[in-house]
Amino acid sequence: MPDPVNRIKVIGAGLAGCEAAHIIASFGIDVDLYEMKPARKSPAHKTDMFAELVCSNSLRAVSITNAVGLLKEELRRMGSLIMEAADKAEVPAGGALAVDREEFSGYITQKIKNNPHIHVLTEEVETIPTDGVVIVATGPLTDGKLYDDIMRLTGNADLHFFDAAAPIVSYESIDMNKAFRQSRYGKGGNDYINCPMNEEEYKDFYNALIEAEKADVHGFDKINVFEGCMPIEVMAARGEDTMRFGPLKPVGLTDPNTGKEPYACLQLRQDDRASTMYNLVGFQTRLKFGEQKRVFGMIPGLENAEYLRYGVMHRNTYINSPKLLNPDYSMKDHPDIFFAGQITGVEGYIESASSGFFAGLNAALRTKGIDPTQTLNDETVIGAMASYVSDQTITKFVPMNANFGIVAHMPGKFRGKTAKQDKNAAIAERSLARIDAFSDIINKIKI
Repeated sequence: MPDPVNRIKVIGAGLAGCEAAHIIASFGIDVDLYEMKPARKSPAHKTDMFAELVCSNSLRAVSITNAVGLLKEELRRMGSLIMEAADKAEVPAGGALAVDREEFSGYITQKIKNNPHIHVLTEEVETIPTDGVVIVATGPLTDGKLYDDIMRLTGNADLHFFDAAAPIVSYESIDMNKAFRQSRYGKGGNDYINCPMNEEEYKDFYNALIEAEKADVHGFDKINVFEGCMPIEVMAARGEDTMRFGPLKPVGLTDPNTGKEPYACLQLRQDDRASTMYNLVGFQTRLKFGEQKRVFGMIPGLENAEYLRYGVMHRNTYINSPKLLNPDYSMKDHPDIFFAGQITGVEGYIESASSGFFAGLNAALRTKGIDPTQTLNDETVIGAMASYVSDQTITKFVPMNANFGIVAHMPGKFRGKTAKQDKNAAIAERSLARIDAFSDIINKIKI
């Protein structure tokens, strides 16, 4: 074990960086948190606040029988700052947890700035420090000299994929004579606004979409698109009905104007607590702004929509983590350097927060010279994500969302119509028991 020191450097105040800084500070260890905003922003960032949500405002499923829902509960029980902020900034979203973006980021920013153990340094880091313990949480948009230094350190050819954000429209510009409020299968109340299409409207929209003019994104045609954030026009190009089995699926919805299930249906999700902003669910895009207004305006209810933010696309960078990282997110060849967030290949807001939490926790324990008697292994989603990105048997590494496929096998036989739910419930019970036991150990160390 290295000799204990009193300070850890965290580079980047996104979801992962803030989570890492917060858990480290909870041990009474000082943190130097470096953040380049407001002096410089990436193309995707708009505000000066920490932990800015640049894509959707949804943190996805709530139920613990869903892997990302279980991950949220694991983090919540471990004292996650991100989950604390999300629960306070929650807005209606049916069976999902969605937040008011500004309230969410504002809460985290203030908690970080008011923490006496966290020292925020507003400057752009160009090289990874070589003294002491460092957590690199600069996000998937890392560029410039720091990007070059990371590539030098890792010895990798750059790995990257393309990600996208969906448009946001004002509530008052949605024609509610055509749209209607309803959640799929009635779950969660009438939290979503739905824009129904009949067959003719859908086919006209489809034809316009696949022929629409796209914005030029350098290198797009040569690089993979992450399946979880596929641009709607890329999805449409896979076949006329592909969107009707994706974001435009009508199942579980009934149009009150016809009393029938629509042929296709776009859902809009509340994006702020005041209910003035709604994002087009699943409509990530790289269409030119004028084309977005024209083509999406063919959807009933959005003919005169006011766009508060058009959809955009950007390149995301990630390192070849299985060759580089240990299961605690530290580097194999440089054990005092940790990576966290989407740059490691975890995909999603909560997954990024999870990696920041676990990297920060392990960095804090190492700094204190403590080897815990129990770790978070792949029986938990937190541990499973760490195991996935450090799995040396992976031959083709791609970004990964939380899912039960990477969690340790659950013994027992599960049969019948509820077999999947029963199995997932058993996985959740096992996971949370381990989380609670581990939390007790950590809390004793902090005392």
